[in-house]
Amino acid sequence: MDKHKGNLFILSAPSGAGKSTLYKALLSQDKNVRISISHTTREARKGEEHGREYYFTDVEDFLDMIADDAFFEHAQVFDNYYGTSKTSVFSMLEQGLDVILEIDWQGARQVRQLYPEALGIFILPPSLNALEERLRGRGTDSDDVIQRRMSKAVNEMSHYDEYDFAIVNDDFDTALSQLQSIFTAMRSKTTVMREKHGNLINDLLSL
Repeated sequence: MDKHKGNLFILSAPSGAGKSTLYKALLSQDKNVRISISHTTREARKGEEHGREYYFTDVEDFLDMIADDAFFEHAQVFDNYYGTSKTSVFSMLEQGLDVILEIDWQGARQVRQLYPEALGIFILPPSLNALEERLRGRGTDSDDVIQRRMSKAVNEMSHYDEYDFAIVNDDFDTALSQLQSIFTAMRSKTTVMREKHGNLINDLLSL
């Protein structure tokens, strides 16, 4: 898999940690980064478009893709399936683009088994109180749902040390700068430099 010129990143966080806001800001500032678009069997919601939020497909086609080993990772959530297509991700990597997989820790484990080079980044909230305030600030969930989300968040955060990097999203600008730094640094790896600047390196070592 060394032929791939881009880097594959796994981005995970509990709900309310600000992950989506961070990666959207990164995408707007870094034209070499793409977010992987997942396949799903759920119905499109109002305002969603095929190929933008998700690739919407039916259950039969999704199960065929599983049988064809077409996914990096996939999961069933209640009555719907979600999955990350290998073909889509590899195509972007081969173009030299860095690709973000926005998945949970279970999906991250599946991806690492198939692509050990993938780099994991976990976004943490500054405190449990801050996380709860963010969830309540959405104004969409009942107290019972909030408590379930908090319990799930604690379980998700217990897996932070399975990742290569962790960022505490307290001050947004600081967190975004840290995220950008990770992407920038990975483009200077010796393996990447050898791939992109092989002729220059050969010249430098030619004496």
